[in-house]
Amino acid sequence: MRADLSLLPLLAAAGFAAGGGMRLMDPLLPLLATDFGVSVAAVAPVVAGFTLAYGAGQLVTGPLGDRYGKIPVATIALLLYGLGLAVSALAWDLSSMIVLRTGTGLVAGAVIPLAIAWIGDAVPYAERQATIGRFLTGMVMAQLLVGPLSGITAELAGWRSSFLLLAVLALGVGGLMAWRLGPALRAEATGEARSPGLGLGNYGQILRAPAGRRLMVAAALDGAALFGGAFPFIGAYLIERFGLSPGEAGLVVAGFGFGAFVYTRLARRLVARLGEKGLVGCGGALLAVMLGGMALAPAWWVVALLQVPTGLAFYMFHGVLQARATEALPEARATAVSAFAMALFLGQSLGALAFGAVLHAAGYPAVFAGAAVVTAGLAAWVARVPAR
Repeated sequence: MRADLSLLPLLAAAGFAAGGGMRLMDPLLPLLATDFGVSVAAVAPVVAGFTLAYGAGQLVTGPLGDRYGKIPVATIALLLYGLGLAVSALAWDLSSMIVLRTGTGLVAGAVIPLAIAWIGDAVPYAERQATIGRFLTGMVMAQLLVGPLSGITAELAGWRSSFLLLAVLALGVGGLMAWRLGPALRAEATGEARSPGLGLGNYGQILRAPAGRRLMVAAALDGAALFGGAFPFIGAYLIERFGLSPGEAGLVVAGFGFGAFVYTRLARRLVARLGEKGLVGCGGALLAVMLGGMALAPAWWVVALLQVPTGLAFYMFHGVLQARATEALPEARATAVSAFAMALFLGQSLGALAFGAVLHAAGYPAVFAGAAVVTAGLAAWVARVPAR
C-alpha cells in the first residue's frame, strides 16, 4: 500500500487507543488490590504481564508487518486488542486478570510500532522525528486523558467500566481503519507475501551491528527505569502517600500528558535547535531531576507541578531512540521498530518486577530515586555513543 500521510490522524487515534492501555491501570492498582484482596505490590504482575506480552509479541508482529503490510496488520491487531479489553472486564481474581491482561498485551504491541515503521517508510529521516511527534499526539493525549477518565469512571461505576470504555474506543477506531482501507485490507492480509518466510533472521542482523545492540540495550534500560519503574507507581503514590482519590490521582498524572503534548508541538524546533545529542542529554537530565523531586516531594501538589516538565523531558529523550529505531534496518523497518519495542517492553516487565520489590522493601521514594539514577546514566551514555 502506497504511503499516504492523510492516514496520519487516524493512526494517531489508534495510538490513543493503544497508548490508553498502558495508562489505564495507573489509578486502578489500589482498586484492583482491594477488590482481589492483595497488596498494591502484588498487583505488579498485572503490569508486567501486559508489557511482557507486548514486548514478546514483537517477535512476530514486526515481520508480519513487513510481509503483509504495516497498516493492515496494525488494524487487525487493534480490533483484537479491543476485544481483549472487553474480556478483561470480566476478570474474577488476580490470576485471571494477569492472564487476560497478558493476552491483551500480546496484540496491543503491534499497533504503535507498525505505525511508526510506516512513518519511517513515508518520511525522510530529517523530517521523521517531527512527523513521529505528530503521530504521538494521539498517544500523548492518552497520557493526558485516560488516567483521569479511568480513575473517575472507576469511582462512579467500578474499575471494570474503565476497561469497557477503552474497549469501545479501540473497536471503534479499528473499525474506522478497516473501513478506510476497504478492499486493500483484505488484499494485503490475504495476498501474496512481500518476501519469502517470516524474516526472523532480520533480528539477528540488527543484533550483529554494534549500533543495533546499543539501541536495544538503551531501549531495555529505558523501559525498566521509566515504563516499568517510575511511571506506573505515580498514581498509587499519590493515593497511598498523600490520600488522594483515584480520580484526583488520575488528574494529577494527566499533567504528564500536557508536557508530552508540548513536545509534539515543539518537536521540529527542538530537533533543529538541540540536535539528537542535545535532546537526549537535556531531556534525560531534566527527567532525572523531576524523578528526584518526586522522591522528595512533601505534598501532592509538588508531584503535580513536576508532571508537565516530566512529560516534556521524557519525550525529548525517548523520541530520539524511536527515530533511531526506524533506521536500524530500513529494508525491514517494521521488524527493526518491533525489535526496539520488544527490548523496551521486556525491560519494562523486568523493571515492574524489580521496582515492585523495591517498593515493598523501601517505599515509593526509593522507586523514584532509583529510576532517576538509571535515567541520568542512560542519557549520558546515549548522548555519547554514535547512532550508527
